[in-house]
Amino acid sequence: MLYNVYINQYGHYRLMGQGTPSPILTPALCRAARGMLDWTQADLAEHSQVSRSTIRDYEGARHELHRATAAQLLHALEKGGAIFVEIEGLGMALAERR
Repeated sequence: MLYNVYINQYGHYRLMGQGTPSPILTPALCRAARGMLDWTQADLAEHSQVSRSTIRDYEGARHELHRATAAQLLHALEKGGAIFVEIEGLGMALAERR
């Protein structure tokens, strides 16, 4: 992912652009959530209104997602029954709503 870097007169910098990738939805968690819900990439595309090629490329680590796209995928997976839980010191985990 490309970012512009702003450097001020004191040498301090900040990244400008899309921001950081979603800390919740990683490619592996996306695949795992789909598997848990028994969804294909096409199913997730239909539920999230995100193209299947975008999902395929993200899960294959070919590119990152825009924040809005990550939010659409996350919302669809959560609506389908996936629960993303942060476990302190370990990261994100996946659970299923019954």
